[in-house]
Amino acid sequence: MNSTELLADAFGRIKEVVHEAVDGLRPEELSQQLDDGANTVAWLVWHLTRVQDDHVAEVAGTEQTWTAQGWDTRFDLPFPAGATGYGDSPQDVAAVRVASADLLTGYYDAVHESTLRYVRGLTDADLDRVVDKRWDPPVTLGVRLVSVVSDDLQHAGQAAFLRGVLLRRR
Repeated sequence: MNSTELLADAFGRIKEVVHEAVDGLRPEELSQQLDDGANTVAWLVWHLTRVQDDHVAEVAGTEQTWTAQGWDTRFDLPFPAGATGYGDSPQDVAAVRVASADLLTGYYDAVHESTLRYVRGLTDADLDRVVDKRWDPPVTLGVRLVSVVSDDLQHAGQAAFLRGVLLRRR
């Protein structure tokens, strides 16, 4: 297994957890906050997908799937098109409402496919390319992609935990 196969596998695992986390949840469950400051399944999945879309599009030099495929219109959220959920307030979290789990997984799947197309075209040497000089040390492509995997898995795990709580409340 080479590094691009490893990255593709890691992103594939995120996809599995995302689908498991939202499968069968009703719209009101997807948007339910367990307390006034809690994240929701819908917000967690939307946010992790937005971050992946934003970060991968930036390093790939492409338009984000969010706007390129009209997901921003389909979601119809009260945020600017460039919003990713970073720094959102509890009120912002509550504003992420979806009509179905299919909307969340549809957007995630579109971003996942875009991510895999990009990752599968990389070489090991590409991973050493500096993509962000704002940090010390500067961030390489490999570090950026692993950061996205790490962040996404954490949020997908949080969504899976919430799913368990919500299903026990039925």
